[in-house]
Amino acid sequence: MSYPPPQGGYSPYGGPPPPQKAKGDLEGYQAYPQPAGQYPPQQGFGGSPAPGFGPPQGYPPQQSGYPTQPPYGTPSHSPYPPQQAQAPYGAPPPGPYQQPPYGAPQSGAYGGPPPAQHPPQHAQQLPYGAQPQAPYGHAPAQPYGAPVSQPTPPSPGYGIGQRIQYDASRQADELRKAMKGFGTDENVLIRNLCHISPLELPVLKDTYHQRHKRNLEADINSETSSYFNLALSAVLRGPLGHDVWCLKKALSGVGTKEGLLDDVLIGRSNADIKAITGAYQKFYSRSLEADVRADLSAKTERMYLMILAATRQEDSAPVIPQSVDADVHELHRATEGKTGTEQLTVCSILTSRSDGHIRAIAYTYEQKYRIPLETVIKKEFSGHMEAALTRMIRCGVDRAMLGAVMLEECMKGPGTKDEQLVHRVVRLHWDRAHMSQVKGAYRVKYKRDLVGRIKGETSGDYERILVAMVE
Repeated sequence: MSYPPPQGGYSPYGGPPPPQKAKGDLEGYQAYPQPAGQYPPQQGFGGSPAPGFGPPQGYPPQQSGYPTQPPYGTPSHSPYPPQQAQAPYGAPPPGPYQQPPYGAPQSGAYGGPPPAQHPPQHAQQLPYGAQPQAPYGHAPAQPYGAPVSQPTPPSPGYGIGQRIQYDASRQADELRKAMKGFGTDENVLIRNLCHISPLELPVLKDTYHQRHKRNLEADINSETSSYFNLALSAVLRGPLGHDVWCLKKALSGVGTKEGLLDDVLIGRSNADIKAITGAYQKFYSRSLEADVRADLSAKTERMYLMILAATRQEDSAPVIPQSVDADVHELHRATEGKTGTEQLTVCSILTSRSDGHIRAIAYTYEQKYRIPLETVIKKEFSGHMEAALTRMIRCGVDRAMLGAVMLEECMKGPGTKDEQLVHRVVRLHWDRAHMSQVKGAYRVKYKRDLVGRIKGETSGDYERILVAMVE
């Protein structure tokens, strides 16, 4: 069965969507305008399906499998056009495996199938067509004949042996000149450090030391201060080093800063998680898992240990309708389908599934039970577990919108959460393509420019460095 196409043409990229009605406690996660096509539009986090888009059961035909979102830090695989040279809203992506532009539907409906698969097989004798169960906390089993998924490569700056040929002599000399003698030229620091890539950064630091017999990070710390220094120091640590630094900060002192743990760990590829745990051990001579056990307890501890196990479905894994249906049934059984909640069952599913699989789960759950999955999580969980599981769903449904909302959370209300804003802007800026997506999502949701919003909340060198990283 195919879905009837919606009426209307395309609107310009980043233009305001048709008026939508916010939905209860999921304010802001309303549906985006959709171009014509045979698939149902992407819904906001927990939003209801658009009228006329298919029955609650059954999967529409699909031509080329599920699109996969790129892992954090992967350059130039963006569904959203770059800000400098924007393509028309709804223009086709340049490659067959990329996502459509921001606000356009995914290339398959949530819960829709890839090309026809053979019935699953298992080592044990199962009823014909039955779906074998994966081990607790692991990705779902794939049917016989399903394409072999390739491991998601580590993000730039996270892989062992990632090196480039790069001449950083001019930048090293400019940085030294800007900090030498009386006063500091902050504009030179911003110009040379805010757009350096994760692979160029270690070359620059080594070149600075070789040419001037000085440590670049030590010189920056002695010449700058306040949030300007915090931003520069975060850049100089590199994406992996800063992740490890944030985790240590989250697990040190009185209480655990779970929000900082979520910023670093949720939605990451297996390769990145392994790089993070290895770097933590190297930097601090301590196991990250041991520190999590020492600082957390009970089911919250178990949830974060599931994430650190790095057994998540790879991004290239096909989304199998039978596996989606099994997960939807199990999530309902563990929450609304019984008295009490099997919290670890929910954690096991959401921590081990890929973004595409979670997107399909969210759509199928609402189609089947007429309630958004995010609403169920909010009803059945509270505190840190609710926040973490909600973020996993939102990351799967729309990673760019999640980034936009997380930045606005730092700036809304009285006062600005400056330290949190610095961490989040620096983490996003390493992936220029994804930053472009986030800016587009921010404009769609808040009807204003992200750069202008940051300028209104910051000032001086602190303002200039954040604006430079976002632009």
